[in-house]
Amino acid sequence: MKTDWKLILQLFLSFLKIGPVTFGGGYAMIPLIEREVVTNKKWVKTEDVTDVFAIAGSAPGAIAINSATFIGYRIAGIKGAIAALLGVLLPTFTIVIILSMTFLYVQDNRYVDAAFQGIRPAIVALIAYAGYKIGLTSIFDKTTFVTAIASILLLTFLPIHPALIIVIGIVAGIMIVKVKAAMGFTIHYDKHSKLENEQTTPARKGA
Repeated sequence: MKTDWKLILQLFLSFLKIGPVTFGGGYAMIPLIEREVVTNKKWVKTEDVTDVFAIAGSAPGAIAINSATFIGYRIAGIKGAIAALLGVLLPTFTIVIILSMTFLYVQDNRYVDAAFQGIRPAIVALIAYAGYKIGLTSIFDKTTFVTAIASILLLTFLPIHPALIIVIGIVAGIMIVKVKAAMGFTIHYDKHSKLENEQTTPARKGA
């Protein structure tokens, strides 16, 4: 299969553009990645990129690196994964090296302190927005809503490691699907299939 080097270059440049402006870690990068690969480039659908973020958050390693690698692979295979990985890694790596050498000299500077006072709440907003966007496609019925609320409560009130929450979610999802299947309920794996079923069900009843 012939390699589309133009697509590989576009992947590299897209993630090269995202990396340097992502303050606050990988979760703050989610809205930027979604806007670039879904809205601007139209490489993947919203529900597909949401699945990628779910996998990236569950897998070991930084979510920013994982997300870039998974999306790059989904779009252009192994070469796309490498291009996206290098694109998101190179600028941030360079910036961190530079900051580590200069921060000791400017950490008490009043302008630097003032800048961080603005950056911190902006990061919170980016992470909250990322959670909202993922929730639009991940929470689509009572079961997924209850699962999300239960996970939040467990993380808030119990000293449970987030990795354990992910494992509990996997087990709970499998059990819920099996119970629903045994009881004869229609099983929806995503928001798209639920909407399709709701649109076709009235037509079947009227037939």
